[in-house]
Formats: sequence, structure tokens, C-alpha cells
Amino acid sequence: MAALAAVPGYAARAQDSAPPGSARPVGDGQTLGSPHRGGTLRLTASSSGGTLDPQINYTSEYAQLFTVLYDGLLNFRKADDRTSDEVVPDLAETVPQPEDGGRTWRFTLRQGVRFSTGQEVTVADVAASIRRLFRVGSPTAGSFYGAIVGADICLRDPAHCTLAGGLKVDPATREVVFHLSQPDAEFPQKLAFPHASILPANMPDHDLGNVPAPTTGPYRFISYDPDRGAVLERNPFFHVWSADAQPDGYADHIRYDFGLPDEAAVTAVENGQYDWMFDMKPLDRLGELGARHTRQVHLRSLYGFYYVPMNVNIPPFNNRMARQAVNRALDRRAMTILYGGAAVAGPLCTMVPPGISGALDECAHTVGADPDHPAPSWREADLEGARRLVTASGTAGQKVTVVVQNTAVEMSMGVWLRNMLQAIGYDASVKPLAHSVQLGYIQNTSNHVQISLSDWFADYPSASNFLDDLFGCENFHPGTDNSINIAGYCNKEAQAAMDAAKQETDPARAAELWAQAGRIITRDSPAAPAIRINYIDLVSSRLGNYFYTDLYHMIFSQVWIQ
Repeated sequence: MAALAAVPGYAARAQDSAPPGSARPVGDGQTLGSPHRGGTLRLTASSSGGTLDPQINYTSEYAQLFTVLYDGLLNFRKADDRTSDEVVPDLAETVPQPEDGGRTWRFTLRQGVRFSTGQEVTVADVAASIRRLFRVGSPTAGSFYGAIVGADICLRDPAHCTLAGGLKVDPATREVVFHLSQPDAEFPQKLAFPHASILPANMPDHDLGNVPAPTTGPYRFISYDPDRGAVLERNPFFHVWSADAQPDGYADHIRYDFGLPDEAAVTAVENGQYDWMFDMKPLDRLGELGARHTRQVHLRSLYGFYYVPMNVNIPPFNNRMARQAVNRALDRRAMTILYGGAAVAGPLCTMVPPGISGALDECAHTVGADPDHPAPSWREADLEGARRLVTASGTAGQKVTVVVQNTAVEMSMGVWLRNMLQAIGYDASVKPLAHSVQLGYIQNTSNHVQISLSDWFADYPSASNFLDDLFGCENFHPGTDNSINIAGYCNKEAQAAMDAAKQETDPARAAELWAQAGRIITRDSPAAPAIRINYIDLVSSRLGNYFYTDLYHMIFSQVWIQ
């Protein structure tokens, strides 16, 4: 099978954080007067990404869209290099220094910023937006913002959330003050995440669904149909207040169409019918792209991976030996090939990808290793060891269904996982679901999902984004589509280490605590890490000024249409 790994130069390009000639915001960030301003940017995806509510949606598809629509007090720098990991002021005038040992954070709201309705953004909007995180059940309400004083009450009784004592605003000085019950060294990064977007104070306390909220960024919605697509135009009330946080856009309109399968989307972008596609590029097209459309393909490093979460609360994976068996049997080299080859992926043995502080440089689940005697790296799958564990667990012969997305790449991975499960003793099958449905479905305990395949991308570069987000006790919400702890895992020892790491201001000590939590989770095996991945982007020949950030990938406002 052909793959980008066979194309000269691609592996090197994957390591480049910003190729020569890439653009960065300069000056005041305005595009007015640029010869590249104007036109319609045409995007396509196989399906919509779920709710339009920026405080609820937890998909990379819409996070990428929301970053040019909404703003928080803080944001991540829009720069085509590794400085895009840095937090910069957005609706706030500055990034404050923590006070009171990291328990108090004091902001001043900028003056003169308006929503796309023309209404000025006020501190009342800020206060209402932060409270709304709890009132609407944002999936990160507990894990990201649970340290705010009063958050515990809000989590128990969302409808009456006030954050009394934890959030104070002063309209006269435009001051916004957060008081935390414990230090949180990552609080600025959490406020920069799209869930902390500032919306008008009169937004309803329920999921907005298909109704867009007023925006502050350079674009606003004209129309939205989850079955067909979205159309965006310039926000007439937008002006650049921070080139680092929210530069102006080049395109006059953004059209995002839904419903085109991944194979057809590749052809459409090659032919110039669309300028960009969201979905993964099918394996059988990678050689073609590398050979014929090299200038239209961009390969970048990514804080992301594929993993296999297992439900620890229902058979057969309520048995730790059964979960460890999946970890031992998982052929991470095969998964790498199925994703596209060594240039775009690689075996991953721990739940924190390389390059992030706290990542473990070891592998417990491979031939010749175990949690007490990890190997330096993944060697190969251990099918015999996995079969012994399945037999010892008493779960052999049980029915197991793998739930995957119905894209070509994930279906091929799902079929391989089914075959692997059959090989170690289970009666396994595959259940494919549409992209817009699968993530919510596998999170909801009412669907009794035993095992699934999912990808995960960092909200910001921290081990907490992988260990605490995916396995934190506070992120398990039975009976809802917003339970990102898909495994339903809760280990008090691991949680104590994670809680201590989140409060730790010494980076070295924090890394030790994350590693400690990672080893506990590795032993319990609520999920099987599969592969780390690079990002493959395909754009049309008319798209110029390709612009990529680590967290949000291609920035729609910063590319232009020639």
C-alpha cells in the first residue's frame, strides 16, 4: 500500500514547526488594503460537528471554527510556529500574574469590543459566561474550572450557580477577579480554551444546538444547517484589538459544506471545488497526494493520538486483566500502517504523547515487559500473553462490539481491532457510526459501549489534557453525551497525584506527579494508547499563505484565496 512515508521529504517536513515563508501576524493584524483580502474560503467535512454552543462542543472540528468566531479573556497566540502554544491577552488587557499563592487572578476587560450584534462586551457578560459553563453542563466545567470558589456548589446544583465568592466583577473599573479554592498553575490556559468564550449575558442556560451565538471574532454566522453546512461572513463590528490573539481575516466569506465522504472530498480539493477538507485522508490516496499534489499537502507535528477506551464498569472490561490483554495484543505497528505509515504516525505506549512534560519514556505492555518491568519502548504485540490474560480473567468467549467512526481509516482500524479481539478469545464485531454521532455516543453510558476507537488532541500542551481529561473522576458523567472519561475510570490514588500536579507551580515536581499518575493508569489499563499522529492537511492549489497552529491547525482567518 502506498503511503506518504514513501515520498521523499515528507518525514522531514513533519518535524518543521513553521516552514520558510510561513506567515505570522505583523503590525496591527488588519487585512484591509491587502491584495489578498476577499473571496470565499470553501471548506468541506463528511458531517457537521455537533452543537454550535462553544461552551459545550468538544470536537476538534468546531474548535477550529470557533477560534475565528469567539474570544475569551485569554487566547493562544495565532502564530505559525511553536509560540502558538503561548497564552496571550485577548478580551483582557494583560495576562495577570497570580496572587495569593496562585489562588487569585485579576483581569481588566478591554473597552470597546463588541459582539456581532453591536452590543458592547461588559464584565456582566464575562460573569454570566463563566457561570453558564456550570449551568449548561460544559464537559470541562469540573476539570478546568472546578477550582473556582463556589464551583463545587455549581456542580451539584447547576441551575442555581452563582460562583459566590469565586467570581467578582466591577463595572466601573472593568475588573474581573477569580478566587480559587486551591492554586491552579494552568488556569490561564483553561481560560484560553474555547469553552471559556465570552457570550452575551442573555444567552439561555441550555445547549444552543443549531442556533449560533453572537460572535466577537472576525466572522459571524449567516446560516447553519447541520445536514448541509454553514455560511459565515465578516463581523461588521470586529476590529483588531490584539494581532496576537485575534487578527483580521482575509476571506470575506467562509462556506463550510457537510456530507461529502472522505474519498470524494480528496478529489474535490484536488480539483479545486473545495479549498480544504476536515476529514482524515484515506490511506489509498496518500501515495497519490505525495506524488502528484506535494505542494498542496502540509504535514505538521501534532499533540494528538489514537487510543482505545474500555468501559471499566461493564463486562468484559470491568476486569483489569481483560483490559491489560487488549493493551498487550494491540499491534501498534499495524495501527501505524493503517493510519498512513511512519511519516504520519508511530507506536504510542503511554497516554501522554512525546514532547509534553510528564510523558513516560517507557512501555509496560509489550513483549518481555510488564507494569513492574517496563521496556524502554514498544517492541511488538504479545498475543500469547494476551490470550493467557483473557483466559485467567474468565471473560473468554464474551461478545464485544467495537464502536468506530465510519471513515475509511477508522473503519480499517476498527476491523483490525475486531480481528485482534477474536484472536485473543472474544466474539467481536464492529459498529460504525457517523463522525457527528460517534463521540457523543461512546461517552454516554446509556449506550453500554464496551470498547471504542477515538482520537484525542490537546486543549493545551499539558499532561493534564490527557490524563486528567480522559481519566479524571470529575469527568465521568453517567447518562450524558458530555462524559469525556469514556472508560468511566476513577482511581483515588491516581486522582490524588493528578490533583497535586495541577496545583504544583514547580514544573519538575509537576512532571514527577504526572508520571506517577500515568504509571497507575498504565497498570489499570482503562484504555490502550495506540499511535501518536502527525497532521496531514490537503488544500486547493488556489489557497495561499497556509497558516498552522499546534492546537487549532489551519487558521481559517489567516489563509487567502488566490
